[in-house]
Amino acid sequence: LCCECGQFHLLLDNHLYNFQDEVDDELVCHICLQPLLQPMDTPCGHTYCFKCLENFMQEYNFCPMDRKKLSFQQCHRSSLLVRNLLDKLIVFCPFKAECQQTMQRCELEAHLQNRCPGFKKYKSELQQKRNPISKGKEDPPTKVETNTPKDPEVPSGGSSLVAESSAAAVVSLGTAEPGLVNPAFEETEEGESLIQKCNCRTSLVAETTTIEIHREDPEEELGMRIVGGKDTPLGNIVVQEVLRDSVIAADGRIAPGDHILEVNGVNISSVTHCQAVSFLRHPGPVLHLMVLQEKGFSNKTVQQDSTSATNREVIHVTLIKRDRSEPLGIKLIRKTDEAGIFILDLLEGGLAAKNGKLSRNDRVLSINGQDLRQGTPEAAAQIIQTTESRVNFVVLRQPGVQLLDSVEDSSTSNSSSSSSNGGSPVHHRRRLEPNHYRRKSNYQKGYASHEKTVAIKKEPKESLGITIGGGRDNKNKLPIYVTSVQPIGCLFRDGRIKRGDVLLSINGIDLTHLNYYEAVSALKSNAASHSVVLKALEILSVNSTEPTLDIKEQGFSWSPLWITWLGLPSYLHCCQDIVLSKGNLESWGFSIVGGFEESKGNQPFFIKTIVPGTPAFRDRKLKCGDEIVAVNGVPAIGMSNSELIPMLKEQRNKVTLTVVSWPGSLV
Repeated sequence: LCCECGQFHLLLDNHLYNFQDEVDDELVCHICLQPLLQPMDTPCGHTYCFKCLENFMQEYNFCPMDRKKLSFQQCHRSSLLVRNLLDKLIVFCPFKAECQQTMQRCELEAHLQNRCPGFKKYKSELQQKRNPISKGKEDPPTKVETNTPKDPEVPSGGSSLVAESSAAAVVSLGTAEPGLVNPAFEETEEGESLIQKCNCRTSLVAETTTIEIHREDPEEELGMRIVGGKDTPLGNIVVQEVLRDSVIAADGRIAPGDHILEVNGVNISSVTHCQAVSFLRHPGPVLHLMVLQEKGFSNKTVQQDSTSATNREVIHVTLIKRDRSEPLGIKLIRKTDEAGIFILDLLEGGLAAKNGKLSRNDRVLSINGQDLRQGTPEAAAQIIQTTESRVNFVVLRQPGVQLLDSVEDSSTSNSSSSSSNGGSPVHHRRRLEPNHYRRKSNYQKGYASHEKTVAIKKEPKESLGITIGGGRDNKNKLPIYVTSVQPIGCLFRDGRIKRGDVLLSINGIDLTHLNYYEAVSALKSNAASHSVVLKALEILSVNSTEPTLDIKEQGFSWSPLWITWLGLPSYLHCCQDIVLSKGNLESWGFSIVGGFEESKGNQPFFIKTIVPGTPAFRDRKLKCGDEIVAVNGVPAIGMSNSELIPMLKEQRNKVTLTVVSWPGSLV
């Protein structure tokens, strides 16, 4: 007898229910002809029970209704609306003799376990049968419930099935777990795992490479922009852009989206943004960089694993989710030189990182009893996504070997991105409304903004003595900011306007929506008067231990650090819409981090990964480090990661992302 539905059925079969009313045909599976359980949608528009479709696809490669070619990996979970409608169907308690209650289908299991007199009587009778009173050796009582499945044993050959609660070992086609939204299978089309146009699966391939950069002038800048850092949701240091005709561009081996893991042997995978900039700006004729490069998706046949497990440790780990949608915070990859799947990263604050038992570079042997020794990241994500609570991992660990150096708080994250040298497209300029996609600007604990008003008396012919940058015609649509204060001019003498200040107005003329040349003209014309009133915004570092980097900038053309832009109030954001389109069998090809967390409050959503060869990569407008403020016009403020991801996945062939793009720090 099943403890979830209260009826007799085979362990691997669907649950059985007695429905009070006739169920609409739209909510019926056309394989078992029963109301849908764990409904799955096909690309051709049909819906089946998860188990029905899974069993059918083991023998056939077409849709049962229209016989169109189909693979299980192309299917995805039905929308939350459909699942809720099914869960709310009214059913009878199966123990009619002792209990005549009706309830929603989703409430039946709790009713049986806690309130039903009929089920309680059944368990009591069953226990008496299995424990007869005798003087002989008694068998231990057997519990009907299967709420606490044992950790699976390491599969010894082929797939193994473990008798668990049906809610615990079902396979989904959802995003890769993790609040990390693993690029290998997330942001993918209607929410499925990574799919391609042929029938073979693809996997995200990443490689670690050591690159030696030579420069004739030890002081010469490398010519790339970086984003990320331990003090941001992005985690790792990621290359946002490579400047044309630079040292890095001439070398040709580093591309946008690469992760910089080490600089001259120093691990920077767990340092702050400012610390990473300092390391990369350090002068020298030779620079040794270790970078992680995501190569896109590979459909190469996996070779049979002949690796011996000698000197390796098999570890069992169980993670318990509060609900099915809770992410584990794990990023999985496939290596080019070794079969199977490996843990690349554990998201800081995620379930796996808090548990502390999984490590980077662990090889996943099985999840919930399903053999993954020759598996793919997508297969693992499918299993994890629809597991209700307990996710049982069996991993193989080789002592002393890690893909990346260990960091104290497992905060390293990995991403890749793509951007063209041309940057974002030129959109028509639009005036920003003060409350447009408002969010708390000082989410970042390291920086805060302070508005100041500077009134100066001056000679009519005396110049202001500043140079400026930015402008809304800039490819990043930046506000006007001060790039230098010259030792001549009234502002240097006054001392209150500093390099990096954002200029808001001069003598009451708004500068926040002007392009560069309009701002220059406004500053010059107002500088001819006897008095000047400037309003400016100063971005202050509240962490006195962070380096200002000013003393290390000889030879570098100055521009604000990427991290300082994140502290600007929302009325200075210039949002742009990026429209992505894809085919039915493609993934969007990007991943996100950030969002609301109880421990950290509201954080912006950032583009973490852009996978080569995907729609986001081909479009060339989205960049790693871009902040998502809305999806199809719906503001993202206040959403959690697990709320925004399904919204992205529900977009079938087209999605409009409203983003704010800040230039990375120049090194």
